[in-house]
Amino acid sequence: MALEKVRAAMAAQGLEAMLISRAENMRYVSGFTGGDGHVLVTGTGAWLATDSRYYEQVGREAPGLELVRMADGFAKALPELVSKVGIERLGFESDFVTYDQYASWGEAVPGLTWVPVKELVLGLRATKGEAELAAIRKAVAIADAAMAQLLEEIRPGMTEKEAAWVLESYMRTHGADALSFDIIVGSGPNGAMPHAVTSDRAIQAGEPIVVDMGCKVDGYCSDMTRTFCLGKPQDLNAYLRVWNTVLEAHNQARDAIRPGMMGKEAHAVAQAVIDQAGYGAHFGHGLGHGVGLAIHEKPSVGRLSEDVLEPGAVITVEPGIYLEGWGGVRLEDMGVVTESGIEIFTSSPKIAIVS
Repeated sequence: MALEKVRAAMAAQGLEAMLISRAENMRYVSGFTGGDGHVLVTGTGAWLATDSRYYEQVGREAPGLELVRMADGFAKALPELVSKVGIERLGFESDFVTYDQYASWGEAVPGLTWVPVKELVLGLRATKGEAELAAIRKAVAIADAAMAQLLEEIRPGMTEKEAAWVLESYMRTHGADALSFDIIVGSGPNGAMPHAVTSDRAIQAGEPIVVDMGCKVDGYCSDMTRTFCLGKPQDLNAYLRVWNTVLEAHNQARDAIRPGMMGKEAHAVAQAVIDQAGYGAHFGHGLGHGVGLAIHEKPSVGRLSEDVLEPGAVITVEPGIYLEGWGGVRLEDMGVVTESGIEIFTSSPKIAIVS
């Protein structure tokens, strides 16, 4: 199915052949999870070039593709492959391939015309099928359960790394294949950094704790953020003003999402809420992003994004406010765009204060 979608997209762009090199795109097209190789697709055939580490794996995961055995790198294998396939023009992922790769491939086959192509497969991946959605739902459910486990175990004095390990160990022993990304636990002032590096800092009572985490199932990612205090914060009103502003921005953006809306339009809904509360300068990232085989993929749901939200797109909704020296608040769910709005997958409750 994926190969046929790629061929249709190639035909629409007038491409006789396309070289796919990004790991997630190779997996999407072929089922190959090795990550190191290249898939060449034409209107009638498909080849997967890789080295001896993956020969057996290709046979198991991508039996429909013809294996090209690479002994000394792709540039050495390229002339014979191009001659065998019989092509004169070859599209390549110009937004992924390095200049050195491009130069070496061009030297290997001087008569071949290289056609730069951006986001051909990434665009196809933006809309998920039922099997993809099932894997994502499972990954979300595991993350939800891990968050519940953390809320049972977390205590003042526990380090950020220890809290992260509660999440990681739970997910890895309850069906996750891997983490979606390095878990973020940003306590107190560390939470003012949206992508804080989890540290040995001891979590204190009464300070905001930003927890951002997710896992992979069958290669597909989940992503969730919750922010809470352990016990009553010293300035309860100030904390709740920030927390409730983020919650309102989240809820209004979620409720506004419709198919056909551009990413920047969804972002603007959350931005308006945060601006009105006086925190506009402290919401610096986009409202959300697509999630699938990669933790960040199309469509973008940021302030400048003209990506159109189509039914089947899985996205996050994650507004935040970050105040240097104090901390941050971010609340993130993910779900799928439907014909009438968005169906949220995340079920973890949003709780401002955990006693």
